[in-house]
Amino acid sequence: MLNSTKFYIDGAWVEPVETVRLAIENPATEESVGEISLGTRADVDRAVMAARRAFASYSLTSREERLGYLERIISGFRKRLPEIAGMMTAEMGAPITFSTQRQATVALFHFEEAARVLANFQFEWKEGVGSIRREPIGVCGLITPWNWPLNQVGSKLAPAIATGCTVVLKPSEIAPLSAMLLAEIIDESGLPPGVFNLVNGDGPEVGEAIASHPEVDMVSFTGSTAAGIRVAQLAAPTVKRVAQELGGKSANIILPDADIASAVVAGVHACYTNGGQNCQSPTRMLVHNTHRDQAVEAARGAVETIRVGDPADPETGLGPLVSRQQFDKVQELIQSGIDEGATLVAGGTGKPDGVNRGYFVKPTVFADVVRGMRIAEEEIFGPVLSIMSYETEDEAVEIANATPFGLAGFVQSTDPKKAREIANRMQAGRVYYNGAPFDRALPFGGYKQSGNGREFGRFGFEEYLEVKALLGFPDA
Repeated sequence: MLNSTKFYIDGAWVEPVETVRLAIENPATEESVGEISLGTRADVDRAVMAARRAFASYSLTSREERLGYLERIISGFRKRLPEIAGMMTAEMGAPITFSTQRQATVALFHFEEAARVLANFQFEWKEGVGSIRREPIGVCGLITPWNWPLNQVGSKLAPAIATGCTVVLKPSEIAPLSAMLLAEIIDESGLPPGVFNLVNGDGPEVGEAIASHPEVDMVSFTGSTAAGIRVAQLAAPTVKRVAQELGGKSANIILPDADIASAVVAGVHACYTNGGQNCQSPTRMLVHNTHRDQAVEAARGAVETIRVGDPADPETGLGPLVSRQQFDKVQELIQSGIDEGATLVAGGTGKPDGVNRGYFVKPTVFADVVRGMRIAEEEIFGPVLSIMSYETEDEAVEIANATPFGLAGFVQSTDPKKAREIANRMQAGRVYYNGAPFDRALPFGGYKQSGNGREFGRFGFEEYLEVKALLGFPDA
């Protein structure tokens, strides 16, 4: 039985200090699928102090010991992967096929990747007349979002455990149940008490308590830019390390030599990944003026192939948005696109035909979108694509970079040299060429207001380590 109303602190499931419950809603049915307790600063303090006590010994564990813990977590995760996928479908609406093949699987990958990096990582080496040593940073507060409820947990938690840190996790209160399943797996792995702690709650109470706690050495946050700014402000008085993966408004530049129709179709589906609730989605499609009409027709045809419906159906391609609040936000932005003069190619406001419950949105495409429109500037976080036109390559790059965000970029072309020149000029933490797959061994993070620091692979591993110089020692 899932201990969803308890917190996992110091190696045990414990009752919260206060009893305040929150129902977890299935966004496809608008019915409750469970409930959690909302924590307080007192719960956070209890978890942080458990992590602080555990750090003294866990930071000294060997590479082999930590590999053993990771391997047991990986084994437990694999056994429960179908259950985890089903839970994510219920709590945040991702279609079950996507939950299984992407949501759950990529979360597992982060533990596998952390073990791979740990196995051969060089923690100490000679440098000049001394040595350099990498050591775990300490107690880490992890604050994660609802759109990839375990992927973002795994991308933070796995390297923290691998490097010898201890953790207090606050999953999103909108989609927390899959993280509770992971906590059960970790409990069964034999990880020492206090190394991993979980406290549910909202941002203003639990999130802020973690970010400001004097015994937390690092905060890793994924979410909106506005919330990221607040986290950084709260962390500043104690000079914590702050790693952030924030918003995005990624541009997909389709150069004139590309196969326009296939590039547009691929771009539509990439934009709608995870129902469009994806921080790096290519939501701005840039096409040459001469290809505007062709792009519009290709996009309209692509939308017609998308099956919207019950996320429990393996054939469903697009499920609901996560909540009423998110639904209302996306509806408002779609209406703003209409009001500001963009051409509605497909979709629009309201729910899809025949849908009378759940937070389903029509997959939407706008053309003739220009800078200054809200749909060109704001992160929508829904299945809404904006097609923008350019005259020259310089203009395309200028449009792509004309945003406070810089998480990802995309370039489509048959000329790899030209595409690389464009990619080098894009202000983004990642640039994909011709639909290259998402590689979680490579660093992920953004320029500008898309955050700081990097996750995944070796770069994500190093975020949880301090650097110490050793001088004058005989073995240095």
